[in-house]
Amino acid sequence: MAPYEALYGRPCRASIGWYEPRETRLLGTDLVRDASEKVKLIQDRLRTVHSRQNSYANWRARDVAFMVGERVLLRVSPIKGVMRFGKKGKLSHGYIGPFEILERVGGVACRLALPPSLSGVHPVFHISILQKYYGDPSHVLDFNSIQLDKDLTYVEELVTILDRWVWKLRSKNISSLKVQWRGQPVIEEVT
Repeated sequence: MAPYEALYGRPCRASIGWYEPRETRLLGTDLVRDASEKVKLIQDRLRTVHSRQNSYANWRARDVAFMVGERVLLRVSPIKGVMRFGKKGKLSHGYIGPFEILERVGGVACRLALPPSLSGVHPVFHISILQKYYGDPSHVLDFNSIQLDKDLTYVEELVTILDRWVWKLRSKNISSLKVQWRGQPVIEEVT
């Protein structure tokens, strides 16, 4: 007796042992019709999945078109692994600018009018790292006070610790600091 049959009390139904040679018969047109129905069902389900995935992808897509003469912000990021405002990685973006668009280069790039202090940086940027400027200076880094590398990265330097406090939870204490970074204005809190 085979181990499977001894364990479960019936023979194993592997794909090679489903039929005995004398029991097989040719199905002919029924087999072809069933196969074509299955193919149509699979195609319908693939269309459904494709439209659902398109709707997920298009939900986040933004149609960005900048015109010549428009003012935009340029995204810069600190060196990888450096904490910036308590965030790392993709959440730590900062913008410098505003800069004027001099011309469109192809469909997805723009040439910016950069100041002489950024002469080492190539002036053509992909539109994915540009953001329209709306005239609010509170969210813009002053590029004159920070030293940007050629790949638009910078190292943030701690100037001073402004405040300390401890959050007391049930089982642990979490200490927090409010720090002043070089190149960032001091935000006065109204209490």
